[in-house]
Amino acid sequence: MGQFALEERALLSRSVLPVRAAVCLACVLGCFAAWADEPKPTPENTIHVQLAAPVPPQKFTRPPKFFISDVTDRSGNPQPMLVLRDRGGVFLDRQPTQITREAIEQSLKSADLLAADATSADLVLQIYIFHFGLAQGSGLDFFGKVEFAATLKNPKTDESLQIQAAGTSIANAALRKKNIQKNVQANIEGALEDAVRNLLRGTQLREAVASLLKNTPSAPAAAPKGGVR
Repeated sequence: MGQFALEERALLSRSVLPVRAAVCLACVLGCFAAWADEPKPTPENTIHVQLAAPVPPQKFTRPPKFFISDVTDRSGNPQPMLVLRDRGGVFLDRQPTQITREAIEQSLKSADLLAADATSADLVLQIYIFHFGLAQGSGLDFFGKVEFAATLKNPKTDESLQIQAAGTSIANAALRKKNIQKNVQANIEGALEDAVRNLLRGTQLREAVASLLKNTPSAPAAAPKGGVR
């Protein structure tokens, strides 16, 4: 009985090994095929996203100087520069963090609200990106979406408040590859502009600035020409 059991076990082992080998081979080939189908960035499928023009910030009674210290990607997206996987892929030429920083800084600078550094700033911004690119739409529509939060801090008092901002944009459907890239770029740029506008022109920023700077003394009035008598 013992010899028979050993022979049966050996036979079973020999019959199972080829099956295991076939399964492992199928897994390897499947992974290789998936890797081969993964889109790669090229000059032809890469887009340059930027604001067409700076977004004019709202007016302040006492205009503060802002400085952006950090922009952090909190989206959890392992490939943040890949915004469309189909049709060979569509890639950004820069990280969403860099694109967002440039858009906000250019808009602040256009109104002389951008500080040269954190030391000279009245308020310091930290940006956290939760979504940058396309969101799920219907059919062939591309749904551009940009969503981030900004922590606004008074470096002198260490008080801080958080502001939410989001933007969306939907362009027409497109079938040709070049038109798809054009619409993807237009959608993301529209969503980015909308999000920056919501940040810089929204009531959240106005109320946060007023709250964080409420105890800041006004700048001393300039002495009249000819000296003080």
